Amino acid sequence: MILDANKRTFSPFSLTRLLTTCFGTGAGERVCILIDLPNPADIEGFSFLEDDTLSIQNYGYDTFYQGFKAGGLEAMNWTGGELYAYNETGGSNLDMADACYDIAGNLLSLDRDIYTKYDIILTVSTFSATAPLTAKCKEFGFRGATLHGLNQIILDTGLAVDYDIVSEEAERIRCGLTQADRFEIDFEVESKIYTLVLHTNGQEAQKSHGLCPAGKPDVANLPAGEVYFVPESADGVFPFKYDESTIGLLHVKDGMIYKSQFVYGDYAEIEDHNRRLKEDPMIGAIGELGFGTQVLPFSGRDIQDEKILGTIHVATGRDDHLGGKITPDLFKEHKNASHDDVLYAPHKTPEIRLPEARMVKDGETTVLIRHYQPSEYIVGLIDAIVQ
Repeated sequence: MILDANKRTFSPFSLTRLLTTCFGTGAGERVCILIDLPNPADIEGFSFLEDDTLSIQNYGYDTFYQGFKAGGLEAMNWTGGELYAYNETGGSNLDMADACYDIAGNLLSLDRDIYTKYDIILTVSTFSATAPLTAKCKEFGFRGATLHGLNQIILDTGLAVDYDIVSEEAERIRCGLTQADRFEIDFEVESKIYTLVLHTNGQEAQKSHGLCPAGKPDVANLPAGEVYFVPESADGVFPFKYDESTIGLLHVKDGMIYKSQFVYGDYAEIEDHNRRLKEDPMIGAIGELGFGTQVLPFSGRDIQDEKILGTIHVATGRDDHLGGKITPDLFKEHKNASHDDVLYAPHKTPEIRLPEARMVKDGETTVLIRHYQPSEYIVGLIDAIVQ
Protein backbone atom coordinates (compact mmCIF):
# COMPACT_ATOMS: atom_id res chain seq x y z
CA MET A 1 0.00 0.00 0.00
CA ILE A 2 1.34 3.47 -0.91
CA LEU A 3 1.17 5.66 2.20
CA ASP A 4 2.81 8.74 0.66
CA ALA A 5 0.15 10.81 -1.13
CA ASN A 6 2.88 12.60 -3.09
CA LYS A 7 3.77 9.31 -4.78
CA ARG A 8 0.22 8.44 -5.77
CA THR A 9 -1.16 9.00 -9.22
CA PHE A 10 -4.75 10.09 -9.72
CA SER A 11 -6.82 9.70 -12.85
CA PRO A 12 -8.30 12.94 -14.22
CA PHE A 13 -11.60 13.84 -12.59
CA SER A 14 -14.57 12.31 -14.37
CA LEU A 15 -18.07 13.44 -13.42
CA THR A 16 -19.65 10.32 -14.88
CA ARG A 17 -17.20 7.95 -13.18
CA LEU A 18 -17.68 9.60 -9.80
CA LEU A 19 -21.48 9.64 -9.94
CA THR A 20 -21.82 6.17 -11.48
CA THR A 21 -19.63 4.71 -8.73
CA CYS A 22 -21.41 6.55 -5.93
CA PHE A 23 -25.01 6.22 -7.14
CA GLY A 24 -24.95 3.32 -9.61
CA THR A 25 -26.18 3.18 -13.18
CA GLY A 26 -29.01 5.62 -13.71
CA ALA A 27 -32.59 4.64 -14.39
CA GLY A 28 -34.17 7.97 -15.26
CA GLU A 29 -33.71 9.58 -11.84
CA ARG A 30 -34.22 13.33 -11.63
CA VAL A 31 -31.20 15.22 -10.25
CA CYS A 32 -30.52 18.81 -9.15
CA ILE A 33 -27.72 20.86 -7.65
CA LEU A 34 -28.06 23.05 -4.57
CA ILE A 35 -25.63 25.83 -3.66
CA ASP A 36 -25.66 28.16 -0.68
CA LEU A 37 -25.31 31.92 -1.12
CA PRO A 38 -25.25 34.89 1.27
CA ASN A 39 -28.13 36.19 -0.84
CA PRO A 40 -29.74 33.22 -2.62
CA ALA A 41 -31.62 35.53 -5.00
CA ASP A 42 -28.23 36.18 -6.62
CA ILE A 43 -28.62 32.92 -8.50
CA GLU A 44 -30.88 34.80 -10.92
CA GLY A 45 -29.00 35.20 -14.17
CA PHE A 46 -26.00 33.49 -12.50
CA SER A 47 -24.89 36.83 -11.06
CA PHE A 48 -23.10 35.02 -8.21
CA LEU A 49 -20.46 33.91 -10.72
CA GLU A 50 -19.10 37.46 -10.71
CA ASP A 51 -18.20 37.21 -7.00
CA ASP A 52 -14.65 35.88 -6.60
CA THR A 53 -15.32 34.99 -2.95
CA LEU A 54 -17.83 32.35 -4.03
CA SER A 55 -15.30 29.95 -5.55
CA ILE A 56 -17.02 26.89 -4.03
CA GLN A 57 -20.32 27.75 -5.66
CA ASN A 58 -18.50 28.45 -8.92
CA TYR A 59 -17.15 24.89 -8.82
CA GLY A 60 -20.71 23.68 -8.30
CA TYR A 61 -21.77 25.57 -11.40
CA ASP A 62 -18.80 24.60 -13.58
CA THR A 63 -18.41 20.98 -12.48
CA PHE A 64 -21.96 19.80 -11.99
CA TYR A 65 -24.40 22.19 -13.65
CA GLN A 66 -22.33 22.67 -16.79
CA GLY A 67 -21.15 19.07 -16.64
CA PHE A 68 -24.74 17.88 -16.80
CA LYS A 69 -25.53 20.24 -19.66
CA ALA A 70 -22.46 19.01 -21.57
CA GLY A 71 -23.66 15.42 -21.69
CA GLY A 72 -23.41 14.28 -18.09
CA LEU A 73 -27.16 13.72 -17.76
CA GLU A 74 -27.30 11.46 -20.82
CA ALA A 75 -24.21 9.56 -19.70
CA MET A 76 -25.79 8.93 -16.31
CA ASN A 77 -29.26 8.24 -17.72
CA TRP A 78 -30.58 10.97 -15.43
CA THR A 79 -32.97 13.85 -16.07
CA GLY A 80 -33.19 17.40 -14.74
CA GLY A 81 -29.86 18.98 -13.83
CA GLU A 82 -31.39 22.21 -12.50
CA LEU A 83 -29.51 24.57 -10.18
CA TYR A 84 -31.03 26.18 -7.07
CA ALA A 85 -29.71 28.38 -4.26
CA TYR A 86 -30.61 28.54 -0.59
CA ASN A 87 -29.48 30.92 2.13
CA GLU A 88 -26.15 29.98 3.68
CA THR A 89 -26.67 28.75 7.23
CA GLY A 90 -23.64 30.40 8.81
CA GLY A 91 -22.51 27.22 10.57
CA SER A 92 -21.60 23.60 10.00
CA ASN A 93 -24.64 21.31 9.69
CA LEU A 94 -27.17 23.86 10.89
CA ASP A 95 -30.71 23.33 9.63
CA MET A 96 -31.43 25.09 6.34
CA ALA A 97 -34.15 27.66 5.81
CA ASP A 98 -36.92 26.37 3.52
CA ALA A 99 -36.75 29.20 0.98
CA CYS A 100 -34.72 28.74 -2.19
CA TYR A 101 -34.48 30.33 -5.65
CA ASP A 102 -34.14 29.06 -9.19
CA ILE A 103 -32.06 30.68 -11.94
CA ALA A 104 -35.09 32.65 -13.12
CA GLY A 105 -35.32 34.31 -9.71
CA ASN A 106 -38.46 32.46 -8.60
CA LEU A 107 -38.89 31.95 -4.86
CA LEU A 108 -39.43 28.25 -4.10
CA SER A 109 -39.64 25.88 -1.14
CA LEU A 110 -37.06 23.16 -0.48
CA ASP A 111 -39.70 20.93 1.10
CA ARG A 112 -42.36 21.48 -1.55
CA ASP A 113 -40.37 22.03 -4.74
CA ILE A 114 -37.06 20.22 -4.28
CA TYR A 115 -37.16 17.33 -1.83
CA THR A 116 -40.43 15.99 -3.21
CA LYS A 117 -39.52 16.31 -6.89
CA TYR A 118 -35.91 15.10 -7.14
CA ASP A 119 -34.47 11.64 -6.66
CA ILE A 120 -30.85 12.76 -6.27
CA ILE A 121 -29.71 16.08 -4.77
CA LEU A 122 -26.10 17.24 -4.94
CA THR A 123 -25.18 20.08 -2.56
CA VAL A 124 -22.07 22.18 -3.14
CA SER A 125 -21.82 24.67 -0.31
CA THR A 126 -19.64 26.71 1.99
CA PHE A 127 -21.18 25.21 5.11
CA SER A 128 -21.80 21.48 5.46
CA ALA A 129 -25.42 20.44 4.94
CA THR A 130 -24.92 16.74 5.70
CA ALA A 131 -26.92 16.67 8.93
CA PRO A 132 -30.04 18.53 7.75
CA LEU A 133 -30.10 16.74 4.39
CA THR A 134 -29.74 13.35 6.07
CA ALA A 135 -32.85 14.13 8.11
CA LYS A 136 -34.70 15.35 5.01
CA CYS A 137 -33.77 12.32 2.89
CA LYS A 138 -35.32 10.03 5.49
CA GLU A 139 -38.47 12.15 5.42
CA PHE A 140 -38.78 12.51 1.63
CA GLY A 141 -36.93 9.47 0.29
CA PHE A 142 -34.24 11.00 -1.94
CA ARG A 143 -30.53 10.22 -2.23
CA GLY A 144 -27.75 12.76 -2.43
CA ALA A 145 -24.26 13.96 -1.69
CA THR A 146 -22.80 16.93 0.15
CA LEU A 147 -19.60 18.48 -1.21
CA HIS A 148 -18.95 21.52 0.93
CA GLY A 149 -15.64 23.32 0.59
CA LEU A 150 -15.01 22.08 -2.94
CA ASN A 151 -11.71 23.21 -4.46
CA GLN A 152 -9.36 22.15 -7.25
CA ILE A 153 -7.23 19.84 -5.09
CA ILE A 154 -10.35 17.96 -4.02
CA LEU A 155 -11.51 17.65 -7.64
CA ASP A 156 -8.11 16.38 -8.73
CA THR A 157 -7.65 13.89 -5.89
CA GLY A 158 -10.44 13.20 -3.39
CA LEU A 159 -13.11 13.05 -6.09
CA ALA A 160 -10.87 11.32 -8.64
CA VAL A 161 -10.45 8.05 -6.73
CA ASP A 162 -12.29 4.76 -7.12
CA TYR A 163 -14.96 4.76 -4.43
CA ASP A 164 -15.38 1.02 -4.65
CA ILE A 165 -11.81 0.77 -3.34
CA VAL A 166 -12.43 3.54 -0.79
CA SER A 167 -15.43 1.60 0.50
CA GLU A 168 -13.51 -1.67 0.68
CA GLU A 169 -10.62 -0.14 2.61
CA ALA A 170 -12.93 1.70 4.98
CA GLU A 171 -14.75 -1.56 5.65
CA ARG A 172 -11.50 -3.33 6.55
CA ILE A 173 -10.64 -0.62 9.06
CA ARG A 174 -14.21 -0.55 10.35
CA CYS A 175 -14.06 -4.28 11.07
CA GLY A 176 -10.77 -3.78 12.90
CA LEU A 177 -12.18 -1.07 15.18
CA THR A 178 -15.78 -2.14 15.67
CA GLN A 179 -17.06 -3.10 19.11
CA ALA A 180 -14.19 -1.38 20.88
CA ASP A 181 -14.68 -0.54 24.53
CA ARG A 182 -12.95 2.84 24.37
CA PHE A 183 -10.36 4.96 22.59
CA GLU A 184 -7.55 6.87 24.28
CA ILE A 185 -5.92 9.81 22.47
CA ASP A 186 -2.76 11.48 23.75
CA PHE A 187 -2.10 15.08 22.72
CA GLU A 188 1.09 17.04 23.35
CA VAL A 189 1.04 20.81 23.74
CA GLU A 190 3.89 22.91 25.09
CA SER A 191 5.75 19.69 26.09
CA LYS A 192 2.84 18.46 28.22
CA ILE A 193 0.69 15.38 27.50
CA TYR A 194 -3.10 15.44 27.80
CA THR A 195 -5.42 12.49 27.23
CA LEU A 196 -9.00 12.27 26.01
CA VAL A 197 -10.83 8.98 26.60
CA LEU A 198 -13.91 8.27 24.49
CA HIS A 199 -16.14 5.42 25.60
CA THR A 200 -17.84 3.42 22.85
CA ASN A 201 -18.82 0.41 25.00
CA GLY A 202 -18.85 -2.23 22.26
CA GLN A 203 -20.62 0.00 19.73
CA GLU A 204 -20.62 -1.01 16.07
CA ALA A 205 -18.29 1.23 14.07
CA GLN A 206 -19.77 3.09 11.10
CA LYS A 207 -18.13 4.19 7.87
CA SER A 208 -18.41 7.08 5.44
CA HIS A 209 -17.49 5.46 2.15
CA GLY A 210 -19.16 7.41 -0.64
CA LEU A 211 -21.47 4.71 -1.96
CA CYS A 212 -25.16 5.57 -2.05
CA PRO A 213 -26.91 2.77 -3.96
CA ALA A 214 -30.51 2.85 -5.18
CA GLY A 215 -33.26 1.63 -2.92
CA LYS A 216 -32.21 3.35 0.29
CA PRO A 217 -32.56 7.07 1.10
CA ASP A 218 -29.11 8.30 2.08
CA VAL A 219 -26.72 11.22 1.76
CA ALA A 220 -23.03 10.63 1.08
CA ASN A 221 -20.38 13.06 2.25
CA LEU A 222 -17.79 13.56 -0.51
CA PRO A 223 -14.87 13.15 -0.40
CA ALA A 224 -15.56 10.12 1.77
CA GLY A 225 -13.30 7.72 3.63
CA GLU A 226 -13.60 7.50 7.39
CA VAL A 227 -14.60 5.18 10.20
CA TYR A 228 -16.49 6.83 13.02
CA PHE A 229 -18.27 6.32 16.31
CA VAL A 230 -20.85 8.23 18.32
CA PRO A 231 -19.25 8.08 21.79
CA GLU A 232 -21.52 7.20 24.64
CA SER A 233 -19.37 9.26 26.99
CA ALA A 234 -15.97 10.93 27.18
CA ASP A 235 -13.61 12.21 29.86
CA GLY A 236 -10.27 13.95 30.00
CA VAL A 237 -8.62 16.97 28.40
CA PHE A 238 -7.87 17.79 24.78
CA PRO A 239 -6.42 20.87 23.08
CA PHE A 240 -8.34 23.15 20.76
CA LYS A 241 -6.91 25.58 18.21
CA TYR A 242 -9.13 28.65 18.11
CA ASP A 243 -7.11 30.47 15.47
CA GLU A 244 -3.50 30.73 14.32
CA SER A 245 -2.41 32.28 17.62
CA THR A 246 -4.69 30.82 20.31
CA ILE A 247 -4.70 27.38 21.97
CA GLY A 248 -6.95 26.28 24.81
CA LEU A 249 -7.45 23.04 26.72
CA LEU A 250 -10.98 21.65 26.70
CA HIS A 251 -11.95 19.80 29.87
CA VAL A 252 -14.45 16.96 29.40
CA LYS A 253 -16.60 15.05 31.86
CA ASP A 254 -19.47 12.66 31.16
CA GLY A 255 -19.31 13.39 27.44
CA MET A 256 -19.50 17.18 27.81
CA ILE A 257 -16.92 19.94 27.50
CA TYR A 258 -17.46 22.03 30.60
CA LYS A 259 -14.63 24.56 30.40
CA SER A 260 -11.77 25.85 28.29
CA GLN A 261 -8.41 26.57 29.88
CA PHE A 262 -6.07 29.22 28.45
CA VAL A 263 -2.70 28.04 27.09
CA TYR A 264 -1.59 30.97 24.95
CA GLY A 265 -2.88 33.56 22.50
CA ASP A 266 -5.99 35.71 22.81
CA TYR A 267 -7.59 35.17 26.21
CA ALA A 268 -10.82 36.73 24.96
CA GLU A 269 -11.35 33.63 22.78
CA ILE A 270 -11.27 31.43 25.87
CA GLU A 271 -13.59 33.72 27.78
CA ASP A 272 -16.08 33.74 24.92
CA HIS A 273 -16.06 29.95 24.67
CA ASN A 274 -16.64 29.57 28.40
CA ARG A 275 -19.48 32.07 28.21
CA ARG A 276 -21.12 30.09 25.42
CA LEU A 277 -20.68 26.80 27.31
CA LYS A 278 -22.43 28.34 30.30
CA GLU A 279 -25.28 29.77 28.25
CA ASP A 280 -25.89 26.60 26.21
CA PRO A 281 -24.06 23.56 27.62
CA MET A 282 -25.07 21.38 24.65
CA ILE A 283 -22.50 23.06 22.43
CA GLY A 284 -19.95 21.14 24.49
CA ALA A 285 -21.45 17.72 23.79
CA ILE A 286 -18.99 15.28 22.22
CA GLY A 287 -20.84 13.93 19.18
CA GLU A 288 -18.32 11.96 17.14
CA LEU A 289 -14.90 10.33 16.96
CA GLY A 290 -13.60 9.81 13.43
CA PHE A 291 -10.55 8.21 11.82
CA GLY A 292 -9.50 8.95 8.24
CA THR A 293 -8.98 5.97 5.92
CA GLN A 294 -7.72 7.42 2.61
CA VAL A 295 -4.23 8.27 1.33
CA LEU A 296 -4.72 11.75 -0.12
CA PRO A 297 -2.88 15.08 -0.20
CA PHE A 298 -4.00 17.76 2.20
CA SER A 299 -6.41 20.13 0.49
CA GLY A 300 -6.77 22.84 3.11
CA ARG A 301 -10.44 21.86 3.51
CA ASP A 302 -11.56 19.69 6.42
CA ILE A 303 -14.02 17.83 4.19
CA GLN A 304 -11.06 16.06 2.54
CA ASP A 305 -8.38 16.40 5.17
CA GLU A 306 -10.36 14.58 7.88
CA LYS A 307 -10.56 11.58 5.53
CA ILE A 308 -6.76 11.19 5.37
CA LEU A 309 -5.22 8.14 7.00
CA GLY A 310 -3.43 9.10 10.21
CA THR A 311 -5.74 11.99 11.12
CA ILE A 312 -8.33 12.06 13.88
CA HIS A 313 -11.32 14.31 14.34
CA VAL A 314 -13.50 14.83 17.40
CA ALA A 315 -16.82 16.56 16.76
CA THR A 316 -19.00 18.60 19.05
CA GLY A 317 -22.72 19.27 18.79
CA ARG A 318 -25.56 17.46 17.06
CA ASP A 319 -25.04 13.84 16.02
CA ASP A 320 -28.52 12.73 14.98
CA HIS A 321 -27.35 12.29 11.37
CA LEU A 322 -24.81 9.74 12.66
CA GLY A 323 -27.35 7.77 14.64
CA GLY A 324 -26.84 9.68 17.89
CA LYS A 325 -29.33 11.27 20.24
CA ILE A 326 -28.14 14.90 20.18
CA THR A 327 -30.84 16.64 18.16
CA PRO A 328 -31.25 20.35 17.31
CA ASP A 329 -34.15 20.79 19.73
CA LEU A 330 -31.82 20.16 22.69
CA PHE A 331 -29.95 23.43 22.05
CA LYS A 332 -31.18 26.70 23.48
CA GLU A 333 -30.62 28.55 20.20
CA HIS A 334 -30.85 27.39 16.59
CA LYS A 335 -27.42 28.85 15.76
CA ASN A 336 -25.83 26.56 18.35
CA ALA A 337 -27.25 23.33 16.91
CA SER A 338 -24.27 22.65 14.66
CA HIS A 339 -22.00 19.66 14.21
CA ASP A 340 -18.40 20.89 14.23
CA ASP A 341 -15.49 18.61 13.43
CA VAL A 342 -12.26 19.40 15.29
CA LEU A 343 -9.55 18.03 13.02
CA TYR A 344 -6.09 17.03 14.20
CA ALA A 345 -3.65 16.84 11.31
CA PRO A 346 0.01 17.87 10.93
CA HIS A 347 -0.68 20.68 8.46
CA LYS A 348 -3.61 22.13 10.39
CA THR A 349 -2.53 21.72 13.99
CA PRO A 350 1.30 21.68 13.93
CA GLU A 351 1.29 23.12 17.46
CA ILE A 352 -0.53 20.00 18.67
CA ARG A 353 1.35 16.72 18.49
CA LEU A 354 -0.35 13.33 18.51
CA PRO A 355 2.03 10.95 20.27
CA GLU A 356 -0.42 8.07 20.25
CA ALA A 357 -4.02 6.98 19.77
CA ARG A 358 -5.07 3.63 21.19
CA MET A 359 -8.04 1.28 21.08
CA VAL A 360 -9.05 -0.81 24.09
CA LYS A 361 -11.05 -3.86 23.04
CA ASP A 362 -11.68 -7.15 24.83
CA GLY A 363 -9.09 -6.28 27.45
CA GLU A 364 -6.33 -5.61 24.92
CA THR A 365 -4.79 -2.25 24.03
CA THR A 366 -3.85 -1.66 20.38
CA VAL A 367 -1.97 1.34 19.03
CA LEU A 368 -3.75 2.89 16.03
CA ILE A 369 -1.77 6.05 15.29
CA ARG A 370 1.63 7.44 16.28
CA HIS A 371 2.61 10.99 15.37
CA TYR A 372 -0.09 11.20 12.69
CA GLN A 373 1.08 7.98 11.06
CA PRO A 374 -1.05 4.80 10.95
CA SER A 375 0.28 1.94 13.04
CA GLU A 376 1.25 -1.45 11.67
CA TYR A 377 -2.11 -2.70 12.89
CA ILE A 378 -4.03 -0.19 10.75
CA VAL A 379 -1.82 -0.69 7.69
CA GLY A 380 -2.21 -4.43 8.09
CA LEU A 381 -5.98 -4.10 7.92
CA ILE A 382 -5.68 -2.73 4.40
CA ASP A 383 -4.15 -5.33 2.13
CA ALA A 384 -5.18 -3.81 -1.24
CA ILE A 385 -2.51 -1.91 -3.17
CA VAL A 386 -3.51 1.69 -3.82
CA GLN A 387 -2.40 2.72 -7.30
